[in-house]
Order: sequence, then C-alpha cells, then structure tokens
Amino acid sequence: MQIKSLSFRLLVSAGLVLAAFFALVSIVLEQGFRESAEQALKEKLQVHVYSLLSSAELKNSGDLTMPTYLPEPRFATPGSGLYGFIHEANKELIWRSPSAIGLNVIPSSKLIAGNFEFLLTEQGRYTLHYAVIWKNIIGMEREYIFTVTEDAQFVSNEVARFRKTLRVWLLALGVVLMFIQLTLLRWGLKPLRLIVNDLEAIEKGRKIHLDGDYTTELEGLAGNINAFINSERAHLKRYRNALADLAHSLKTPLSILRGCTESFSVNKETVKEQILRMDEIVEYQLQRAAAKGEYKTTGTVDLSVIIKKISASLAKVYIDKNILFDMAVLEQNLVCYEEGDLYEIAGNLMDNACKWCRHTVKISSVSLNQRKGRRNYSVLLQIEDDGPGIPDGKLAEILKRGVRADENIHGHGIGMAVVYELVGLFGGVLEGKKSKSLGGMKWSVYLP
Repeated sequence: MQIKSLSFRLLVSAGLVLAAFFALVSIVLEQGFRESAEQALKEKLQVHVYSLLSSAELKNSGDLTMPTYLPEPRFATPGSGLYGFIHEANKELIWRSPSAIGLNVIPSSKLIAGNFEFLLTEQGRYTLHYAVIWKNIIGMEREYIFTVTEDAQFVSNEVARFRKTLRVWLLALGVVLMFIQLTLLRWGLKPLRLIVNDLEAIEKGRKIHLDGDYTTELEGLAGNINAFINSERAHLKRYRNALADLAHSLKTPLSILRGCTESFSVNKETVKEQILRMDEIVEYQLQRAAAKGEYKTTGTVDLSVIIKKISASLAKVYIDKNILFDMAVLEQNLVCYEEGDLYEIAGNLMDNACKWCRHTVKISSVSLNQRKGRRNYSVLLQIEDDGPGIPDGKLAEILKRGVRADENIHGHGIGMAVVYELVGLFGGVLEGKKSKSLGGMKWSVYLP
C-alpha cells in the first residue's frame, strides 16, 4: 500500500480514531473499575466495623473492653494490612488491634453518631470511621469512633490487573477492527480501482470508453470522462479531416497557378481568382478546425446576452440597411456550451440573415424541452429574415462537408459549413427552410 494512496490515508485516519476511542474507553473503564473496587472495599470495611462492634463490651464501670481473639485473624497479625482502632469522642485512643502496633489514625471531629466516613489517607490507606453512642445496662452512655483501615495496595493491585487485561483485549480488538477496516476499505474503493484500470485500458487502446458497472456516485464521473474522450477524439478527427481537405482543396488551384506562370500577364485575372479562392479555402478550414464543439460539464453561458451583443454589432456593420431586429429571447437563457462556439453559431446565422435581408431579422430562442427525432433538446434557436432565401435544392449542397468556397452561393458557404459541423459536434440538428412569417430564410438550431 503506497503512502500517498487514498486507502493508506483512510486507514491511518481510521486507526487514529480507533486509538483515540480505545484510549478514552480505557480511561473510563479503568476509572469505573477503580470506583467499583473502592465501593467493594468500603462495604468490606463496614463488615469489619460491625465485627468490632459485636466483639466490644461496655462494662458498668464505663470502660470499653475488647476480647483477645477477634473474628478476623488479620487484626491479630502485625503488618497484615488490616488495622482496627477505637477512639473516644475526644479523639483519645483507647484500643488498637495487634496488627496496628505503632500506627495511629486521627478520626474526624465532624463525624456525627450513626454515620460513616470513608476516605483515602495520605499514608495510602483506605479508612472507614463510624461514630456510635454506646449505652450499657445501667444506662451509662459513651461516644466512640470505630475505625478500620486497610492498605490501598489491594485496590491498586486489582486496578493494575484489570488495566493489563483491558489493554490486552483492547489491543487485540483494535487489530481485528483494523483488519476489518482494511477489508472494508478495499471493498469500498474497488469501484475506484475499476475505473482506474479502465482508464489505463483506454490509454493502451484496449477500450474506447468507460463501460464498466460503476457505482451510482461514479456514474456521473464516468459520463463526463466519456464526454471528454469523445470531444478529444472529435477534435483529432476534425484536425485530420481539415488537413486532408485543405491539401485536397489546394491541389487544383496550385495546378492552375502552375500553368499560369508561363504567361502571367495573360492570366493575371485567373491568378487573382485562384489566390482569392485559396485564401477562402484556408479561412474555411482554419475556422472549422478551430471550432471546439464542446458541451461544458461545469459553468454556464447566457445565450440571450450573446444574441444581444451580436445584434448590436451587426446593427453597426449594416447601418446603411437600418435593420429591424425582432428579438423574442428569454431574459436569462443559461446553457452549458463554450462561449466561442455559440458566437460562431449565432454570429454566422445572424450575419447571413443581415446580409440577405431587406429590412427585418427575427431571432427567437426557447429554453424548454423540444423533442425532435426521438431525442430531447434543451435549446431551440431560430433566426429568420425577409430576404430572397435559398432554394430547397441548394440547402443540402451548402451544408455538405468539404464544399469548396467557390461552390457556395449567396454567401452562405464558409460560415454555414462551420455552423453545420459545430451543431453536429454538439449532437444537435440544423434545419433550414422558408420563413412563413417573413418570407425569407429560416434557420432552426436544436441543441441538447
């Protein structure tokens, strides 16, 4: 697994989260176990206090006596870790167990009779105090404080044993969970590896598209990559076709010029004509090769703004005609295409309309689903003029691929061929027919 890989990053992130979680769990469980052990010890010390109470006897003289042998043998063994003490209310020590020789504790002065006080002393011992008022058979009362203390080593050992067991189990559980996490990561990232393998296959020529069974989240990515691949292939094919057409189109003019070099003065007009023709051919092929024909996956362009800019420019170019632009376009018509391509399509169509109109050019755009030929189209752009129009028999010729410039009639040549190819690259439809409202030409552009 590579350090820069997504799997490594996710695995490290999951490992850090698990480590932090287990550390927190360990602290919480250890603290809970310590409190539970202390509570158990407190209850145990209470039993020892009750044992001392049952063994003590208050004589008629007012003296408290304890038997030689106590129920708990540890009280009689020095250094056993369990110690017992009895104090009077004035904190005077009146008895200590044989195990507590040389030791002493100071009970709290705030302890009320009948109550317990459990605490951990500075000497590292858990101590339980119990205040009691004792009354003998003759009615004499005495107040005593019974104290039982035990070394904290018992609790510490129990906590240490629990900590060791807990860490072993948490470590084992962490290893198992990391293995499970690694397995889940490999399974979850399998679609990404699949799409990477398919891209490598496309790069090596074994595939032409991403056609795997990808997850829902990757379907959009695969679609966009396929669109990009198609666009690049279309560009390459268009460049090749443009170069081939350019070379083929220039053969005839070059042959004519070669023949005219022997008598240049006689064939001067022919030379000019062929030079003009070659210039138009080069212009046409360059325009067609430069067209992008891309459907953008991100970002939008306002078609209405483009139409208004073009109409404003054309009004200045054809100011002598005083053209009336009848525009029925949406105020905001956002489309996902390259701005330059839209300028080519709308600009060429509107320029031709202005060139051949008498007085009026009508432009309309609709951004609704327009169904045509079993396909849905999102944009319909229509440009009409009141000029002479184009005969129906000539429409197919001026839109035919590879038509030479001198074969185009009424000026609808280079620009219309570029429009036709661009619309085709988009997967759209270009239609031309007579305008019913104006009587001239009507071009309809359907874009997906």
